[in-house]
Amino acid sequence: MSFYLSKLILEGEHQRQDFKYCISDSKKIAKSLVAFANTDGGRLLIGVKDNGNIAGVRSEEEYYMVESAAKIYSKPEIDFTTHQHFIDGKTVLEATIKSSENKPHFAKNDDGRWMAYYRKDDENKLANRIMIEVWKKEKRNNGIFLNYSNSEQFLLDYLDKNETISHSSFTRKAQISYREAERIISDFIVLGILEIRTSEKNIIYAISENFDRDEWNIEKVR
Repeated sequence: MSFYLSKLILEGEHQRQDFKYCISDSKKIAKSLVAFANTDGGRLLIGVKDNGNIAGVRSEEEYYMVESAAKIYSKPEIDFTTHQHFIDGKTVLEATIKSSENKPHFAKNDDGRWMAYYRKDDENKLANRIMIEVWKKEKRNNGIFLNYSNSEQFLLDYLDKNETISHSSFTRKAQISYREAERIISDFIVLGILEIRTSEKNIIYAISENFDRDEWNIEKVR
């Protein structure tokens, strides 16, 4: 086995790497491609089992399955590159996906619905509406107009005393609509005021480490 491939396999599956024993369904691969493109990018090692053992693939057939996943079952299409590794008569196909500048990407599921995903450790997770809104707003050329109302002030005051808040909790405590809470949180994330924190069970929001409220208040009143 080449040193390069051996090193990759020893890393195991993680935020930027996934093993696929084989590809039987392009839609499932699209989910991985979308998650990588929406997060930090990454690579698929196709023909490698979860335990790191090499099974090998029929590289041409696997390539076309990845291509279908990227072009037919992903929206917008996802760019990827491939490299073949030959070991002991077996082929491992490495597919590399960069973090996209055209987020959000969606994958078509078995029900025909287009869903967005992100990568968390070694798993592909379903993105929520706030993540999708953040990705959309980050592409805008005209920036964000922030209306600093009582709801925005309430959120910052709350997070001065509490480490995190959820979307539903902010909606309830601030007595605003779910959609309004979504707008405020996504605006704050794009502006670098809040950051997303993900766990196994939920997605919550906290003040960004780089945000200085005192300095921001001075800038706001100038």
